[in-house]
Amino acid sequence: MTYFVESIEQAVSELGGKLATARAERGWSLQQLADRSGLSPAAIHKIEKSGMTPTITSLMKVASALGRSVGYFIEEADPLRPVTVVRRDERAQLYTSKRGLELQNVSGRYGPFFAAGAEAFVEPWADSGPEPMVHPGEELVLVCEGRLAFEIEGALYELEPGDSIHFRTTCPHAWRNPGAEPARAIWLAIRSS
Repeated sequence: MTYFVESIEQAVSELGGKLATARAERGWSLQQLADRSGLSPAAIHKIEKSGMTPTITSLMKVASALGRSVGYFIEEADPLRPVTVVRRDERAQLYTSKRGLELQNVSGRYGPFFAAGAEAFVEPWADSGPEPMVHPGEELVLVCEGRLAFEIEGALYELEPGDSIHFRTTCPHAWRNPGAEPARAIWLAIRSS
């Protein structure tokens, strides 16, 4: 029984750090997560600093906003499970705030892995928004169909089927589909260790 109680206490104590990491991986401010989850920035800050244990409702709101399961925040890490298989018909839809972008999960979750991947479907003329993004980690994108253009630190890179791009996401970056045809790509995000 003591182990069970200690396990619960450990999961609760790690929850704030997992929330902070998931928010940082998206490059979101407290306010941006608050806007998406319906919680206040102060509440999110308290949860991240382990000053407050969220209700299950609050945890579900934050998890949904981040495109995560509630289990991500309360599961114990399983370092002994080094393999994840994602079947084509069982792919989860990943949350994205970008219009014209659909992401289907093709990888295991962050935590036991440093990389996460998605098959990305990008509508014609869709883009990442008016402001360049900056966040920790790296991205590797392989264009399968259509065309994509990336601007990284002011340099433009135009990609066609079979082309790939790999860059550090600490550099200001943006993407867009410059054409009238949809694009499809395999998109990997690698977190900093």
